[in-house]
Amino acid sequence: MRSIWNGAISFGLVSIPIKLVNATESHSISFRQIHTEDGGRIRYRKFCELEDREVSGAEIGKGYEDADGSIIPISDEDLAHLPIPTAKTIEIVAFVPGDRIDPLQMDAAYYLAASGGPAAKPYTLLREALKRSNKVAIAKFALRGRERLGMLRVVGDAIAMHGLLWPDEVRAPEGVAPDTNVTVRDKELDLADALMDTLGEVDLEDLHDEYREAVEEVIAAKAAGEAPPEAPEPAAGGKVLDLMAALESSVRAARESRGEAPAEVRPLAQRKTSRAAPKEPAGKKSTAKKTAAKKTASKSTQGTKKTAASKSTAKKSTAKKTASRKRSA
Repeated sequence: MRSIWNGAISFGLVSIPIKLVNATESHSISFRQIHTEDGGRIRYRKFCELEDREVSGAEIGKGYEDADGSIIPISDEDLAHLPIPTAKTIEIVAFVPGDRIDPLQMDAAYYLAASGGPAAKPYTLLREALKRSNKVAIAKFALRGRERLGMLRVVGDAIAMHGLLWPDEVRAPEGVAPDTNVTVRDKELDLADALMDTLGEVDLEDLHDEYREAVEEVIAAKAAGEAPPEAPEPAAGGKVLDLMAALESSVRAARESRGEAPAEVRPLAQRKTSRAAPKEPAGKKSTAKKTAAKKTASKSTQGTKKTAASKSTAKKSTAKKTASRKRSA
């Protein structure tokens, strides 16, 4: 890896020659500006406003514009001889616990590589001291025309340095939080915890830049003279009115996406659209059955009595008619 800065770490009276190497790289896709009518490249040319001519990079230097508009030339040699100890040195000023550093302060990351054989021993000493103390080193260094703050920590067998913003460069979060008073219920927090547990952890190695991949597909399709892939239909978004229902649905969806069994989320107070008929106690049901049986038996008895009475009347009528016939004979 190519170094971008050469200097030394100042660790008390110990000096460790090092090279600064970028620890990160960008994979973003860059575009050129073109003339939309004919596809010609748009280029910016640098002109000297006094001579009204284009100048090359070798002729361009730095200058500071004063309040009255005058330009004060500043050369690289002027910056190389700044009267500060951090011009070519990463000066360690303190060792603090890592959790004392606000992530909002973190900026670019670098690896510090030992420069030459003599640097191996003090480099290893600093690395092992950081490991054993479970602390990070706070340092000051100068890079690209300004003094910066840095944090040194151990990554594997190397020492890494994170550039830090100065405390006064981090803005306070005033006016960011909601103004209204919101009450969060314990049941809502329980569902949020369930959702967090369901999503669980993730291996960062499995994450990738889907936007960049989609842009590459579009470029490849247009280069082949094909139509670029169409974007999927966006999900129909609606205003979430029931936070509890949304949390429950999120837990179920998260578990199903992981191939787990559907989430067993206990429903809260369910809304009833219609009231069911009240159930009768078991005792009343038994009594009702007995009453119905009695009524049926009573009806059956009454029917039998009526039938018997009818038969008796018919017999009496027949006897009377027979007697009457005998008398007449």
